[in-house]
Amino acid sequence: MIPNYKNIHNRFKINGFHLDKEALFQLAYSFIKEGEIFEKEIGEFLLDWLDDSDTIQLMTSGTTGEPKLITLEKQAMVLSAIATADFFDLHPGDKALLCLPTRYIAGKMMLVRAFTIGLELDIMPSSSHLDNLLPQNVYDFVALVPMQAQQSLSKLNQFKKIIIGGAPVSTVLSEALQNIKGEAYETYGMTETITHIAARKIDEPTFKVLLNITISTDDRNCLIISAPDISSTPIVTNDIVEISNKNEFKWLGRFDNVINSAGVKLFPEQIAAKLASGISQRFFIAGVSDETLGQKVVLVIEGEEYTIDRALFKNLDKYEQPKEIHFVPNFYMTETNKINIKKTLSKIGL
Repeated sequence: MIPNYKNIHNRFKINGFHLDKEALFQLAYSFIKEGEIFEKEIGEFLLDWLDDSDTIQLMTSGTTGEPKLITLEKQAMVLSAIATADFFDLHPGDKALLCLPTRYIAGKMMLVRAFTIGLELDIMPSSSHLDNLLPQNVYDFVALVPMQAQQSLSKLNQFKKIIIGGAPVSTVLSEALQNIKGEAYETYGMTETITHIAARKIDEPTFKVLLNITISTDDRNCLIISAPDISSTPIVTNDIVEISNKNEFKWLGRFDNVINSAGVKLFPEQIAAKLASGISQRFFIAGVSDETLGQKVVLVIEGEEYTIDRALFKNLDKYEQPKEIHFVPNFYMTETNKINIKKTLSKIGL
């Protein structure tokens, strides 16, 4: 029988305590009245989840456009949780850690998975690192963003399965993750798909779709997601992909980020991957207007200016070579700790 969003699994725990629906109400009110900021956010979500409505409204992160208010069916969120449990082999009584902000879908879904599957969930404040994680605590499952994973490499052996989403996993992070004991996955998804609809093991090139997901592409080679459990209509993305078979695809980059330089289409994400091992600071690749080329490639690095060794670019094709290199003291960031490329470029007059 498929779980109903109105029910709370009898194996569900938060911070070691079994909680039924009434106890969750009490916890929510306690968090809102007396809790820290991250606990207040959890409390507000719990009250939304336990009210009489069968939907939840939330804001998208604003990573690829202006944040917008969308409505999600609670039962669709439950079905997404079941698909995650099936893909990652999660079971009642497994231990999980919530360390993402609950105001966004990724944090909300960690709670929904715990309600639905019967996970024993520990919660901690969202931060760019896991320094406060006690060494004796070991978990079956955790969701992180790339910055958390990169800044918490020494803690990652405390997790059996790690999913990383919200932004692409860099080459440097990918290489580091191959040295941990547990399994690490990069996920693909967005708020509209109720977090991930596909995942790839860090040492594999393609994403594999979750239960009841089918994929295709449009005339731009952008991914189309058919997920009847989540959306009554197909979801058309701006992500350019190569489909390997009905269940697998390779992500190439964002359609709206593609650089057209002298008629050659370039993916900034792929250029950045080639440079990642040679640049220790945060950086990004972007295209800006150019009278001769139409668009030219620029490299923007966060931090103090230094001399770049041109050998860094030896693996780049002719048109991938940056025509300009800029340094900025600090990148503008989105609320979800992703680089706001448009705002940062504007800051340096590009």
